[in-house]
Amino acid sequence: MTTMLASDLPLPKTGRGKVRDIYAVGDDRVLLVTTDRISAFDVVMAETIPMKGAVLTQISAFWFNELEGVVPHHMISADADEIIRQVPELKDHRADIIGRAMLCRRTTVFPIECVIRGYLSGSAWKEYAAQGTLAGESLPSGLVESAKLEPAIFSPATKAETGHDENITIARMREAVGDEVAYTLESMTRAIYTRGEKLARDQGIIIADTKFEFGRDQDGRIILIDEVMTPDSSRFWAVDAYKPGQPQPSFDKQPLRDYLDAERRAGRWNGDAPPPPLPASVVDASSDRYLEAFQRVTGRELRI
Repeated sequence: MTTMLASDLPLPKTGRGKVRDIYAVGDDRVLLVTTDRISAFDVVMAETIPMKGAVLTQISAFWFNELEGVVPHHMISADADEIIRQVPELKDHRADIIGRAMLCRRTTVFPIECVIRGYLSGSAWKEYAAQGTLAGESLPSGLVESAKLEPAIFSPATKAETGHDENITIARMREAVGDEVAYTLESMTRAIYTRGEKLARDQGIIIADTKFEFGRDQDGRIILIDEVMTPDSSRFWAVDAYKPGQPQPSFDKQPLRDYLDAERRAGRWNGDAPPPPLPASVVDASSDRYLEAFQRVTGRELRI
């Protein structure tokens, strides 16, 4: 399949994120098209990463199917032919949507990123190392980097249109969405993570942390939306390489981050847009990392 920087479909486009293009399908559905754009340090690269969009869409589809009976969700179909059957306007655009598009129920989105951390890493480790807290709430003393957190910690964040999301306390989350919704979002987050963490571990992957989004559908139900336990929304580690007390190699954008860090240290990039051009080696390494994540999580190779 060809790579895609941006989509152009005969439907009303209602949004464009760093990676996804969103189209309206009538009043009750949306089409999410995951491009091959990639971002790092809040900057979108000029280059595309082959197969990245398909990996993100199809990993999410895998998880939505696995979560049937655990939580309700927004996916209707991630199969191009079924999408075209339901949305005939796309019949001449099969090549554009195959593998990378998902037809979904429309929801009113809650303005909260529901982050759950099974291990102490990333921004959570930095805050803990400096202050002994996570989002201002105390954690036990003596924890090391990448330590397993038992139980996993629910750590909500505000959704940022640009820049980084901001970790917030559960009390602030309750102020934003109300006590009942906050309880439901945390309960659903924990149920999804418990299921996903076990299934992934059986495949040799640790889901160290991940984030979910939820919305309220037209029937008033709170349902899981967006992407689910992908390399873009999660930190994946190999079970057989896990060593607490240090950073862990991960199946995500690490080749890209390493390259950009080197460019910054060399004074060739100031960290703002536009980013430096990516060498073919970085593009290829990033694509390979995404494809390996798909194979590890699902137990099969991605075939489109």
